[in-house]
Amino acid sequence: MMILEQLHEYAKQLEKLLRLRTFPFAVKMLNSEQDVPREAKRPVKDLGYHLDVCQGFAMSRREGATVAMMKEDMWCFEPVVGYGLAEPPKYFLDGHNRYPASAMTLEAGGKWARSFPRLRVGEYIGIVSTPLGALTFVPDLFVVYCDPSQLTQLLRAKICIDGGDITNTLSGHAACVYAIVPLIQDKQNQQCQVVSPCRGDRIYAMAKEEEIIFSAQIEMLGHFITALQYLQKQGSGFPDKLTYQPEHELIMSYEKIGEMLGMKFR
Repeated sequence: MMILEQLHEYAKQLEKLLRLRTFPFAVKMLNSEQDVPREAKRPVKDLGYHLDVCQGFAMSRREGATVAMMKEDMWCFEPVVGYGLAEPPKYFLDGHNRYPASAMTLEAGGKWARSFPRLRVGEYIGIVSTPLGALTFVPDLFVVYCDPSQLTQLLRAKICIDGGDITNTLSGHAACVYAIVPLIQDKQNQQCQVVSPCRGDRIYAMAKEEEIIFSAQIEMLGHFITALQYLQKQGSGFPDKLTYQPEHELIMSYEKIGEMLGMKFR
């Protein structure tokens, strides 16, 4: 079982190694009311209004808040469907969610809706997010809002860990679903996700133009810290040292493989 103090230390290292602008945060799917952390804010009960899930995430990563959201707290319906908090209506599955606002045909809207990631209805009652460095519970996932250069370092760290690239579905909608649901659905094979903040995240939760979402199984966090530290020691830490030098120095393997391909370096 993970020790909370260890996760807190990993959070500090992640912020330091990537120079993150907002807190990395943790997410846990809730099975019952008893799983809600004591310190968590409930939007309707404690704040007096509903929130989009991306706004709850924004409170965690910007303000350091712990936010628990059930169906009755949510303003946007997409995570209600994605997290399995209710059965999707036929109207949604037929494509009316996207058509005509963001799909040119009802068929296109329906195709998207029917492929929408969804957890089994009734398995969970809600979701909680909290800054990774202030965890009081063991979460399912950790989430980072990063810029493209920080994402590149995380992708390099993933290869450093096990040699594997990240393969996932990208969408322009429902970032709060695409960043979470596939990792909960397939814990064996889907360890990491890269997601573009959706229009709602950018407009209502103020995700910046340069921000991208990276999420991963919490069990991967220690491996990422080890890999990021390894890259740092190998001279490949973040940020990169920039140069426009022609015929710049190559690491040994680049030069050796290039020579095998008939390239001339001398």
